[in-house]
Amino acid sequence: MAKLPALTIPAVPRPSLSAAKAIPERISPHLVRLGSALGRRPAPAAAAGTSAKPMASFAPHRLGRFECDAWVAYYRQDWGRVLASSLAMVHEGFAMAWPQTVQGAYLVLRANQLWAPYPDNDPVGAQQAMARFYAVVAGYHHLDLDPATAAELEIAWWRLHRDLQHDAPGQPADALTDALAALYGYVYSVDPLLVRPAAALRAQAMAVSDEWVRQGSDPASALLVDELTALVRSYAALRKAVS
Repeated sequence: MAKLPALTIPAVPRPSLSAAKAIPERISPHLVRLGSALGRRPAPAAAAGTSAKPMASFAPHRLGRFECDAWVAYYRQDWGRVLASSLAMVHEGFAMAWPQTVQGAYLVLRANQLWAPYPDNDPVGAQQAMARFYAVVAGYHHLDLDPATAAELEIAWWRLHRDLQHDAPGQPADALTDALAALYGYVYSVDPLLVRPAAALRAQAMAVSDEWVRQGSDPASALLVDELTALVRSYAALRKAVS
């Protein structure tokens, strides 16, 4: 199997919970300019109504690549790269203009910073940050979506994944798949059964990522090819289900 080229990602010490909480609430104008500079395609204008269709315009290969990059950066505690990947993921996956993309990506970063410490993390703070993220998404696309409910569903799969990762590696991921499908179903306003195949593939990608971490997080590992493949297949299935 061909290997990915080595990524030059420096190791960064795992942050403490106090350090995670110290992330500023305000988004600097520099980040807004950075987001605009990173743009590769314009986001469609927000349309009135309650349809999540604008969020089904993503390219699976791009979104999968961005998420794979984000996971690598997360587990190597490279928060600058997590932010850069989050900017790309939010713009591609949620089809918002750059001001809202930057705001959303920063909230995703905050949530991950608060969630990352193990075992003493801040799930309440992470959920609050994700509620603010979904409020940005719902406001931009005029979605009939409760941000608090979306955030609760988001953190539910984060928790199930962490349980599998640390307490039951290699065990079936049915509950994780169900949780992902529930989130997709709620955010995209579709039957969770329609998006369960996409959820199963994303759970599979997480299992590969977890194995990559157990093997030492080598950025040249062939496991990253398997992870990326599963993510791209997952997002292709998701786009087909919600389009």
